[in-house]
Amino acid sequence: MFAQIARAYPDAPVYTSIADSAVTGDLIAPERVRTSILQRLPGHNRYFRALAPFYPQVFEAFDLSAYDLVVSSTSAWAKGVRTRPDAIHVCYIHTVTRFLFAYDAYVGGIAGRSVIAGAARPLVKRLAEWDLRAAQRPTAYIANSRNVADRVRRYYEREADVLPGPVELDRWRVGSGGGDYFIVVSRLLPYKRIDVAIEACARAGVPLLVVGGGPSERALRERARGTSTTLLGFLPDADVARLVGEARALLFPGEEDYGLVPLEAAAAGTPTIAFAAGGALETVIAGQTGEFFQEQNPEALASALRGFDRKRYPAERLRTHAEQYAPERFRERFRAIVDRVIAERA
Repeated sequence: MFAQIARAYPDAPVYTSIADSAVTGDLIAPERVRTSILQRLPGHNRYFRALAPFYPQVFEAFDLSAYDLVVSSTSAWAKGVRTRPDAIHVCYIHTVTRFLFAYDAYVGGIAGRSVIAGAARPLVKRLAEWDLRAAQRPTAYIANSRNVADRVRRYYEREADVLPGPVELDRWRVGSGGGDYFIVVSRLLPYKRIDVAIEACARAGVPLLVVGGGPSERALRERARGTSTTLLGFLPDADVARLVGEARALLFPGEEDYGLVPLEAAAAGTPTIAFAAGGALETVIAGQTGEFFQEQNPEALASALRGFDRKRYPAERLRTHAEQYAPERFRERFRAIVDRVIAERA
C-alpha cells in the first residue's frame, strides 16, 4: 500500500525511521528516502521492534516545515509527525496502534513470557499516551477498511474515509488449485492464530503449508511436530504465488485489520476460509470467494475444512473479484480524497 501511495506522488521525498534498500529498492528509489538517526544503529533492521520507545521522538524530529502537504502511511508512529500549522496532513491508517486495544495478544505474545510482558506495561502506557495525542495531529484520516475506520472513531474520536488497500495483481497468476494442501501466508505473530490452523488441519487430517517468519516461529514449529503441517519460512514472491495458486484454499484464522491476503489469494484464483471477524468480513464474500468459520478454535475450522469443496469456486470469478482492487484504481481514489481534503481546508 505504501508503495502505491509513493507512486501517487512520485516527486515527493519519503521520510522513515529506518530503511532497508535490499527490501525497498525496487519499490522506492533510494534517492527519495530520508531516514532518522536510528538508521546508524547496528542491527536496526533486525531489532526494529526493540526500538519502539524511540520512534515517537524520531518521527517528531523530522523537519517538514517546507511542505504544504504531508501524506503519511502508518499503523503506529508516522501519524505523529509535526507539520506547519497551515499545512495539510492526510494519514492513511492501517490500524489503530495495536497495544491500545490488544496488549496481551500483541505485546505480550511477542515478549513470550508473561513476566516480560508485565514489565513492559509502564513503557507501553507512556507510548499509548503519546499515541492518543499524536492521533489528533493529522488533518484527515483515510482507513484501509470499515473495521479500522470504526476503531479510529472509537479510540481516536476521529472520522475517516475508507479506501481498501490495493492488490499487486502483477505478482499473482491464476493457478490450477490442484494441490492437496491448504496454505497460510502470514507473519508468525501470536494474534495471527496460526496455532488454530495447525491444530485444525491435524484434526481434519489434511496437509497445511505455512509461509512466513516471525517471533512465533519456534513455538509454531514445536506445535507442528508430528502433524501434517510444514513450515516453509520466508520464500521468494514467485514461489509464494505458485504455492497459493495450487492450494485448495488459503486459511485466514486471525482477526485482521483489513484482510489483504484473501484478496491476494483471489488474484491467484484461490478461495479463502476465514475467521468471521475483522477485515476479512469486507474482503471475503461467503459462497463466492470463500467461506467463514464462526468460532476461533480448531474444531470450528476443522469442520469447515471437512466440508470444503474447491470446485465451488471458479478461479476466474476469484480473479475478477481481486481486480476490483487494482493499484491504479487505488492511486486514483487516494489522490481524489486528498484533493477533496485540500479543497475543504481552503
